[in-house]
Amino acid sequence: MQHRDHDAFLTGIQTKIRIRLRFFSKEDQGELTRMCAPMDFGPSRRAKNQDDRYHSWDYESDTERHTLSLLPEQIISIELTDELFDPAEFVTWSTSTSQWFVPRDWGAYS
Repeated sequence: MQHRDHDAFLTGIQTKIRIRLRFFSKEDQGELTRMCAPMDFGPSRRAKNQDDRYHSWDYESDTERHTLSLLPEQIISIELTDELFDPAEFVTWSTSTSQWFVPRDWGAYS
């Protein structure tokens, strides 16, 4: 299952444009809006539930910057902004050992 704004998410990945992500937070029991970098769409490598989800880097987390992995039904909207992101801001692992689900040209971070 994909969210209705799936294409905007993919465009953000391809063009390295930040997104404004509105979603229902299970932890906060309410709606949140965060400025994020779209990272990938696919199953979680950590969760027991392997359904596809939207993985984003959250620049505005109230604890620390971190990855949000949201199921499509948690997302209210995905909106492209006019701000670019640099994958070097959050890719700290070897991309040679970790494959993205969505193909992209991020140079050394692809």
